Amino acid sequence: MTKHLRMPLFAGALAALAAPAAMAETWDMPTPYGDSVFHTANIIEFAEDVTEATDGDLEITVHSAGSLFAHPEIKDAVRRGLAPIGETLMSRLANEDPIFAIDSIPFLASNYDDAMKLWEASRPMVEEKLAEQGLTLLYAVPWPGQSLFTAGPVESTADLEGAAFRAYNNATERLAQLMGAVPTQIETGDIPTAFSTGRADAMITSPSTGVSSQAWDFVSNYTELQAWLPKNMVIVNSRAFDALSDDTKAAVLEAAAAAETRGWEMSKAETAEKLAVLEENGMTISDPSETLSAELAEIGETMTAEWLEEAGEEGQSVVDAYHAE
Repeated sequence: MTKHLRMPLFAGALAALAAPAAMAETWDMPTPYGDSVFHTANIIEFAEDVTEATDGDLEITVHSAGSLFAHPEIKDAVRRGLAPIGETLMSRLANEDPIFAIDSIPFLASNYDDAMKLWEASRPMVEEKLAEQGLTLLYAVPWPGQSLFTAGPVESTADLEGAAFRAYNNATERLAQLMGAVPTQIETGDIPTAFSTGRADAMITSPSTGVSSQAWDFVSNYTELQAWLPKNMVIVNSRAFDALSDDTKAAVLEAAAAAETRGWEMSKAETAEKLAVLEENGMTISDPSETLSAELAEIGETMTAEWLEEAGEEGQSVVDAYHAE
């Protein structure tokens, strides 16, 4: 009798030993930018925080510099579940819904404090639009503000009349037109050649791009506008996220909140650091004149009104919430 009782217990012990241990889940995360870019450095820290907080139950492998999916492909790759998580520039989705372009309306939010207020006002709508596509927003971090690079000082938009102005999307093309300049589409990598060959005379871009393109080789003036602060979003496939345990989901959300706070501070530090590099290389750094500020504010109102025509009541509700701040 005793012998027969022991056999099932012994067999059960063997089965327990033979059963595989619970496997940690690994998420591949495509990002558009290289490891030296502060957005990527922040994401790497976010991934490490997730691994630590979940005791290794969820590990995120960062594939930077478009090595897994190119930037235009990342959002759809996450939506389709080809990658459970990824990073993309929010305004890249503007053709899907104008709400995704709200942080790229010139002069609507022209400093970090206003950019944060705009984000707080627009985040619920952005989350809702992403949720309709099976995506969950984790966090968003802005690039440094877009400012003016020119050969000489600019006191008013009249100084830009007829100038070949670098454009890289619909908003910058419209901005150039309203300033009296002539827009010309130029990608980031072509900036130095475009200026040296006369295809471009001026541009609005971040100090980061100014440094990476060594703007001091072809222009001498930087006017601090912070015309808009476009954001990168980190998004996750909602089904993949919902499949996580409650504890793991909570850990991911906590790490995301920390990454957003940290990322905004990193962006501010990036601005100061890159401005110092521009100045060290002989560029004149200046604030806009009262005349230029007034003219650009009027242009901002025009472009906001044009955006609202497209965005309708949803867009108006977000702008109203922002102004209420």
